[in-house]
Amino acid sequence: MDIEGTPASHGFYMPGEFEPHSQSWLGWPDRSDNWRNNAVPAQCVFVKVASAISKFEPVTVCASASQWSNARNQLPEHIRVVEMSMNDSWFRDTGPTFVVRKSRFTTSTFEGKVAGIDWNFNSWGGIDNGCYLDWSHDLLVAQKILGIEKLPRFSQSVILEGGSIHVDGEGTCLTTEECLLNKNRNPHLSKVQIEDVLKAYLGIKKVIWLPRGLYGDDDTNGHIDNLCCFVKPGVVMLSWTDDETDPQYERSAEAFSVLSNSTDALGRSIEIIKLHIPGPLYMTEEEANGVLTDNEAKPRLAGTRLAASYANFYIANGGVILPQFGDQKWDEEAIRVVSQAFPNHEVVGIEGAREIVLAGGNIHCITQQQPTIPK
Repeated sequence: MDIEGTPASHGFYMPGEFEPHSQSWLGWPDRSDNWRNNAVPAQCVFVKVASAISKFEPVTVCASASQWSNARNQLPEHIRVVEMSMNDSWFRDTGPTFVVRKSRFTTSTFEGKVAGIDWNFNSWGGIDNGCYLDWSHDLLVAQKILGIEKLPRFSQSVILEGGSIHVDGEGTCLTTEECLLNKNRNPHLSKVQIEDVLKAYLGIKKVIWLPRGLYGDDDTNGHIDNLCCFVKPGVVMLSWTDDETDPQYERSAEAFSVLSNSTDALGRSIEIIKLHIPGPLYMTEEEANGVLTDNEAKPRLAGTRLAASYANFYIANGGVILPQFGDQKWDEEAIRVVSQAFPNHEVVGIEGAREIVLAGGNIHCITQQQPTIPK
């Protein structure tokens, strides 16, 4: 069911990821021109991620018709597997952004308390700058998920991916200018107009704009979820490096400066927790050779710096699902820092998360939380 008006006009808002979920959604990778070796190594890691999340909350994995049996056979029985067409499996960006409201809104004719935003999508940049040429199936993913759950839908023509926003559930949104102001998304909209859309659809009051995302994150043009996220209201975790010769240092330092001089929607100063990045890590010749080369998808080239970040984790109900890249020093440090930041959560490290970053994202990018109905 489509709802007229904006979510905020009906009393809806996007809760923080750290708030309770009813389930998590993932897609199933099978695109051989983006995932190496016919996506077999990536599928193994997706199984690890889905299984880890399922210890804390229900999980639904969506797989194409040709891959449904394969996914069903690899995933634990308690994980739901449904058939769904998609161009690729980045459900953070193609799935719905779920919004909630705590009570019936007096001016709304609609009674429900959970709904979804179906943003427009153009493969992170369109025909000339995107990651693949056909995204017609991806355009329907959000609507299909909402249909499965029998939840109402707010349709929006503005191009926006879920990985480009992080909210605190109390009126504040984090994003990057590099992504949302990129001319390959919504060139007809000004910064103020984009803010107005975010306020009307996410139910927020304030947007904190960080200049740029993670160095090397060219696929998404600097999504916020590789750089910075809310741990809880008033506290953020920021990708960091101590190496001043690393191009990431300048990006992290400028983000730190903006955050240090900002307050959230409730006027609070923002506490910043630094989370050191791994590496730097680069795509190997063997990895690049495993990706099918064609004219449909962005090529994966040996020597490319990987946009690897520990901040690209998923917060489940009582758990944090954290990428591990095989860089022992920083893998262990990430576990330590994230465990301290989430003292009431179990931090689960996912070995082999490099397989996901080879294709352009990580654990947060492949997941989409569905919140519970607020009390």
